Amino acid sequence: MSTTEIQVANPPFPTDFDLSNYLKTNQTQVEAALANSLPVVYPETIYESMRYSLLAGGKRLRPILCLATCEMMGGTIEMAMPTACALEMIHTMSLIHDDLPAMDNDDYRRGKLTNHKVYGDDIAILAGDGLLAYAFEYIARATLNVPPQQILQAIAHLARAVGAAGLVGGQVVDLQSEGKSDVTVETLSYIHNHKTGALLEACVVCGAILAGATEEQIGKLSRYAQNIGLSFQIIDDILDITATQAELGKTAGKDLQAQKVTYPSLWGLEASKIQAQELIAAAKAELAPFGTAAIPLLALADYITNRDR
Repeated sequence: MSTTEIQVANPPFPTDFDLSNYLKTNQTQVEAALANSLPVVYPETIYESMRYSLLAGGKRLRPILCLATCEMMGGTIEMAMPTACALEMIHTMSLIHDDLPAMDNDDYRRGKLTNHKVYGDDIAILAGDGLLAYAFEYIARATLNVPPQQILQAIAHLARAVGAAGLVGGQVVDLQSEGKSDVTVETLSYIHNHKTGALLEACVVCGAILAGATEEQIGKLSRYAQNIGLSFQIIDDILDITATQAELGKTAGKDLQAQKVTYPSLWGLEASKIQAQELIAAAKAELAPFGTAAIPLLALADYITNRDR
């Protein structure tokens, strides 16, 4: 099938698409689904710790990317919501562990005390472990009206994105690069393509898989997601320098304190902004064959470079 022959469902998104309203509507649905996904049972402490970080707010960009892609490919929000919740569970796990004293040693996340500051290091580690395991259980148990093979494919793709070939591997190289002055752009890109980008890419690809996308469609969506993932990290690096703690909801200037190499430290602020914009342009180009069905994903790509936290 050639690029021009790609066929997708075409939801009636208007040309004056209201991203703010779209985000608000989807955030509300995701928040409700997350709250219902994880009840508190015995031993209450671990479930309360898991819920403390899972329900601490945030942009919910990852689950929204999953929902938007599934809808674009002709699926429904109901089909993708368990996976969308699981993606946020895994993202939350990564934040809990990233904030630990053995990692980034941060006191605040999303404007609140980090999990280990409230529950202690031991419970925080277990809360992250619990969220990671529960995420996969939840996809397998709660996903309805999707062929089993597609559910299995989504689980496999997500598992790889989270493990040593993805998020974990990126975190390892990140830790090993701290304090080094000879970190190259290639190493920095490896870190962020894996630590940040792999999970963002899984959000988009898993949404497409659940809706029955073809390999060609998945390839285009994967490249879209990889580009927005790297742009997302570049903007994060910029905001770490330019934004305040109140604006970020977490400690500002942490990269400088940890002597981490960042894109602005290698390229400068203005060149980093240009690179982020070029990545978004490349991402949006991958969506051209999907027509107006791609309007939400196009708008979300722009949102990544225009955000202030």
